[in-house]
Parts: sequence; C-alpha cells; structure tokens
Amino acid sequence: MEAVMGMQHPLASVGDTYPSWALKSPGDEQPNIIFILTDDQDLHMSSLEYMPHLQEHLVRKGTTFTNHYCTVALCCPSRVSLWTGKHAHNTNVTDINPPHGGYPKFVSQGFNDDYFPLWMQDAGYDTYYVGKLFNAQSTSNFNKPYPRGWNGSDFLLDPYTYEYLNATMQRNEERWEVDAIHEEPRSYEGHYATDVLAEKSLSFLDEAITQRKGAGRPFFLTIAPTAPHSNVHINIDLSHGGGKYTETTAVQSPPVPAKRYEHLFQDVIVPRTPDFNPDQQKPVAWLKTLPKQNQTNVDSNDHWYRQRLRALQAVDEMIPPIIERLQGAGMLDETYIVFSSDNGYHIGQHRLQPGKQCAYETDINVPMVVRGPGIGHDESTDLVSSHVDLAPTFLQLAGIDVKEKGLQYGLDGASIPLLALSKISGVEDQGRESETPPEALRGTDTYPEQPYDKKNMKTKHGYFQEHVNVEMWGIIMSEGKYGQVLYPNHTYKALRVIAADGSYDLLYTVWCTNEHELYDLKHDPYALQNLHEGNDGSTAFDIDLSLNAQHEDKDQYVSIYVEDRAAEQGRNLTISPSMSNIQVQQLIHRLDALLMVLKTCKGRQCTHPWEQLHPTGDVSSLRDALAPHYDDFYEQEVVRVAFDQCEQAYVLESEGPMWEPGAADIDGKVRVWPEMLT
Repeated sequence: MEAVMGMQHPLASVGDTYPSWALKSPGDEQPNIIFILTDDQDLHMSSLEYMPHLQEHLVRKGTTFTNHYCTVALCCPSRVSLWTGKHAHNTNVTDINPPHGGYPKFVSQGFNDDYFPLWMQDAGYDTYYVGKLFNAQSTSNFNKPYPRGWNGSDFLLDPYTYEYLNATMQRNEERWEVDAIHEEPRSYEGHYATDVLAEKSLSFLDEAITQRKGAGRPFFLTIAPTAPHSNVHINIDLSHGGGKYTETTAVQSPPVPAKRYEHLFQDVIVPRTPDFNPDQQKPVAWLKTLPKQNQTNVDSNDHWYRQRLRALQAVDEMIPPIIERLQGAGMLDETYIVFSSDNGYHIGQHRLQPGKQCAYETDINVPMVVRGPGIGHDESTDLVSSHVDLAPTFLQLAGIDVKEKGLQYGLDGASIPLLALSKISGVEDQGRESETPPEALRGTDTYPEQPYDKKNMKTKHGYFQEHVNVEMWGIIMSEGKYGQVLYPNHTYKALRVIAADGSYDLLYTVWCTNEHELYDLKHDPYALQNLHEGNDGSTAFDIDLSLNAQHEDKDQYVSIYVEDRAAEQGRNLTISPSMSNIQVQQLIHRLDALLMVLKTCKGRQCTHPWEQLHPTGDVSSLRDALAPHYDDFYEQEVVRVAFDQCEQAYVLESEGPMWEPGAADIDGKVRVWPEMLT
C-alpha cells in the first residue's frame, strides 16, 4: 500500500517508545517475565478481591490497569490476537473451532512460524508455556505441527482441556541446540488440573532460573490455567474441522474447585449491580428477547459464581511459591510478573446467562496487574490498553526495538509505557515507593525524566490512545444451567472511547443486523440507556468536554446535554460557552468514522486512527474531532459502518463499506479531507 497524501505507511512506527536495551546485544540487562493468564476471569464481579495472595504479592506490590481490554471476548480469537499482536480482522481467527478458529486455523494462517515466542527466542530468551494455549489443540492434532517457539511446554489438550478432574497434557521440550523431545499426551484423570499445572510451572521455573544463573539467558514463562472457566465435557471433537457446533456438542457445568476450597463463600452472591437482571433495559439484536430471570435461575447463577471464586483459589495459591523461588534465586527484583485473563465474563448482567462474547464492560474489560522493577507499588492507572498491546510491551521489556520490529512483525498494538506510569498525572499512588528501574532505563523513552501530558494524550516520546476496537463474529452460547442456548447473528463491531481526563466514556456498537447501541458510561456506567437515535425511550445525559486541545485555556470545560428525542429529530446537545446546537448525531458521526477506520486497520492505523481522517495531525482525539468546523466532513463525506449481512466468520464481502485511505469514491460518496473543505 502506498502512502496517501504524505501519510506514513499504515505499519510504520507501531511502537512509539523503546528502551536503551534495544541498542544492546540480546541478553544484556534483559529482565525475566512471568505471565499468568487465566481463562474467562471477570473484573466487574470482584473476583480479584477473593484472591488474597494476588492482592498481597501483585496488587499491593504492583500497578493495576483499570482500563485494560480484550479486543475479542472469546477465548481462542483473543489469545491469537494476544500472541500475534494483531486484531482478529487481521488474523482471521474468529472462532474456537475450525474452520474459522482454533489451533488448526492458527496454523493454517501461518502464525506458527511467526508469532511472539519465536520473536522472544530471537532476542535471546528461553520461553516456557504451561496450560491452555488455544482451543481445538487436541489429542489428535497436537503434533500437526507442534506449536513452535517454546523451549519447554506442557499444553492442555482437547477434548479434556476444561475438565478439572480429567485433564490431558502433552509435554514438548525443545532443548538448546538439540532435537526436540516430544512426549505422548498423558492423562491426569483424578488429579486436580490447576494443581497439576502449578507443579509443572514451578518445574519449568526452576529450570529457567538454572539457565539464567548458568548461561545468563533471561526467560519468559506463561502459566495458563483454565480456571475459572466452566467445566466442559466435549461430546464431539471438532478440532479436525469436520462438524458444526451445536447445543449438544459439549456439556457445560460450573467450575470444579479443589476439595480444600469447596467450603468457601457459602453466602456470596453475584454483585447486585443495576445491570443485574434489570426490570427494564433497551438492548438490540437477540439481547432484546431475553426474559427477566426468575429466582430459581438467579439462585443457580449465584452457585455458578461461587464455584468460579472457589476454582480461583488454586490459581491464587500458585503465586507465593513463584515469589519464593524468585526471591531465593535473587531474581525477584529483575522479574516482571503480569496477571491477566483472555476475556471477561458475565453472570446475570443484562439478563444474560453465564458467558462472555458481548461488548459490555463485564466481557471486555479484563484484569491486568503488573509487578516488577520500576513499577509503582499499590497503584492503579486508568491508561487505556488492550491485549494487542501486550506483545509489543513484552518485546519492549525484552529490549527489542519495537519501532523497527513492529513493521516486520505486523503489530497492531503499541507498547504500554509501564516504567513511566508513576510519572503520569492521574495514576493513583497509595504512598508506597516503586522498585528501582534498571539503570539503563533512566532518562530513556521508556522511563522519561519529564512526566507525560496525559490530559492531551501526547508525550515527547509516546502516545496515549483513548480507544479500543472490539470485534465479534458468529454465534453465542451461554453456559449456565438455564441458558445453554445458541443465538445466531452475534456479529458486531464495537468501539470504546475513554477520554484521558475522564470527560467522556463511550461504548458504540454496530451489529450485523445494522442495529446500533450508544452508551454514555460516564453517567450510565452499567449501559442501561441506549442513546442511539434509532432506538426510542432515550433519556437525557450529559458529557463534559474540555475545549479543543489546541485551545489556550485547556482547563475550561463545557457541558453537553442531550434532550429527549422528538419525533423525526435528533437529540439536541447544548453546550457553552464556545459551541452550541450540537446534536448527538454529530457525536455518532465521529464515532462511526473512527469505527470505519478501525474495522480494517493495520499497524499504525490501529494506534493512530485519527491520522487517517485528519492527515495533517491536528486531530488526535474525539474531543478534537468534535470541533464544529468538521461537521460537514463527518456528516457528508464519510461513509457509515454497515453490514451487508450476518456471517459466522470474517467474510470480507459481507462486512459492508471499507475504509480506503485516499480513495476518491467510496460507495458513491466522494471522500474529501476536511482540511481541503476550507
């Protein structure tokens, strides 16, 4: 693709910051990294609060990311995006089973030869993995081919991946400069799966520590238990691609805790937030058909919730021995420990039975906690980040020049400025000092001497994005006792936009049925009032918008009030003192244009989408784009996001209009850069 009107190539400059390690040879001052990745763990039902070891060793010794998101709220597509650094529309892995997803799809797309662990090995790292890698990695295809890039691995295999008391695993050790050693799959029937994973993880950690001490090789270890995912007995193995997922393909039941934790949390129930089994709600698509749950249903779901919390206790129990081993080896202060989940989870919110896959916060806003050298203690940040940012972030910590390698690897995310967070205005510091960052990082892009200007989302070296692109295709199946029903047409494009200064917080979704949702999560945090003009019953809301970032008085704010919609008219937004007569439709036009760019973005287009709409660089946020002189451009010149039809997967021909930078004509509408309208 050629540059358009002086714009950079879409894959240019994916990472905006990189450490001085990038200028050194691999192995020089590189930290160790341990990544704990749970399965379907919620953030919005307080699951982290029921993990005391996590609280003690990671939360109070690290920084919590309150605005971290997955980009696909479904296991396998989310994990593929995480390990490739690419959005699902660029991986085309959109399901958990073939033909559109699962491990076979990952392989057929060529990623087994070009993904994160291979990049880390190129940087001098020993890489280890224990637990669930992808769905449909099974006892019949585990060696067709073996997953590449891991010095040591022990993978959970389908059809037993989600059976807490009947796991099957396959050990694959790729010894240094020797042929790989592959063991046959081994059944652990009767053993508690999380405990088996814990033992194997500590064994690999011991091996990694030995290598670090002996050969000086840093290590990257992933520990991926299936908790708190539901217990799943797969009746029909679809990993070979010869079948269709139905309501009888698998039997799902509540997670199974270790016996020592079965007695806990007898009186705990799902938090009764306003979105829990609401009396009234105004969603779209198939969600509008959901009935209010009766008490029997609610009681069953409360039990499901308690079982999830109990199952997490064995995961929590893993953390102290990891800390102890690192401390005993003198490596705790040179190791980053990152905790997250592949996607979130809902139970009862919006009348939904247990499950995931929706664009609501319960499903896409996931746990993320980081501990390590240079990371603040007992802090939290509302910096917006996503799973496609994790690969660039890990690579940056490893000393890889993300600015250069991002082009080669085709990364859609940007490295998170972990070591600069304690200098960002808006980080909540509870008074504990951070661990000392490596000397090599002082005064570098990774750990700048000057604080980041978080309000304007720009830095001397980097860029803070305010958006997250969320995608989904196909069907959705709930997991509870009363909800194991498949719903079709669960295909949508969604957009989260969160102002760095908190002035707006929006969720905008376009469904394949061409229905829309718009929620003002600042004033409606549980997404109960759909404010899109195409839906009736709208209620008033207001957004506080600071003036354009170029305005000399950046501390001045204006308020926008949305009036109830009159028949055939948009909702009026009244703002003062410098803007007036803005309609909510004008806000939607901006969100739609942003989503249009993001739905097919690659590389820098994903991290800097406003550059596509405003190549001169005077717009870098929704706040900037709301300036009145852009009204005509957004209303008349940019084609709207729409689907031609609902599909089970990413079918380009059904995705509707596409963003084509520089195209003179898109579906009959002439695109003109807004700067050319004057």
